[in-house]
Amino acid sequence: MGVFVFLPLVLPLTAWPIARLAEQHLHPRTATRLLTAVAAVMALCSTVCLALVMVVGTAQLPGNPLPDGWSDPEVRAAVPYDEVVGKAAIPALCAVVAASARALWRHGRVRRRAHRALAGLPGTGVAVLPDDVPYAYALPGGRRDRVVVSTALLDCLEPGERRALFAHERAHLAARHHRFLLAVRLAALANPFLRPLRTAVAYTAERWADETAARTVGDRRTVATAIGKAALVSRGTPVATLAGLAAPGPVPRRVAALLGPAPAVRTWPPVFTSVGLAAWVAAAGTAVSAMSSANAAVTMFLILRTATPL
Repeated sequence: MGVFVFLPLVLPLTAWPIARLAEQHLHPRTATRLLTAVAAVMALCSTVCLALVMVVGTAQLPGNPLPDGWSDPEVRAAVPYDEVVGKAAIPALCAVVAASARALWRHGRVRRRAHRALAGLPGTGVAVLPDDVPYAYALPGGRRDRVVVSTALLDCLEPGERRALFAHERAHLAARHHRFLLAVRLAALANPFLRPLRTAVAYTAERWADETAARTVGDRRTVATAIGKAALVSRGTPVATLAGLAAPGPVPRRVAALLGPAPAVRTWPPVFTSVGLAAWVAAAGTAVSAMSSANAAVTMFLILRTATPL
């Protein structure tokens, strides 16, 4: 197994170029799906390898419930610097599990509270709340998906801009953007090297909804104006894993993109371009990460099976 067990922990660095270039050169739908897939696979692989290293560290602790064979020198020799990294992996994996559980709990709590707050309203797809605080966001789940918007925000928009707002939020719901946002958030918690992908997906998911709204409304400038106005007055979404028109981020870039031509739709970028090369580097890093984690898992299983007496 050797040093290959550590590769998935650092291979997310190979995805940094595509995280930046995908925002600029890929269609937002393609970028969101590509970056989320890369982040999810790399996060899973790094977590598996961290757990394998933790086994070696846990076996060294006195009074542990593991079989005695798991602390065999052959098992420890499978991981370089086992005394240091083995014990360091224990708090690291505990931190990953705790942070991920907290993120999932907060995501679920916000959604439950939001649905309870809307329980007395008619079961329509749009919930307009009389509130002096301007906000709008897409709320999935419950009995049905809903767009939540305050009267304060609607008062700031013209009729055409309101149509753009609702089209944008419905696009978030239709494409299930909250799942992409939650996946990359958990991935970034599992491996901090994946944070650039989380930031990129937060942007590309909004751009995806922007483009869908522009096609629905038929006027890119109206959507750009609605985004600019909402960003100036809105407080954003109640949690980062929910999507909304005025989500925090590079709003000027979104507006500038809408004032230009619609992006070309490609399933994969051309090879001999900067974004194409970056995509292949990220794909190669993801493949190597998957193979390294699989090899480490199989090797550790065989070693533990051999070291454990029947």
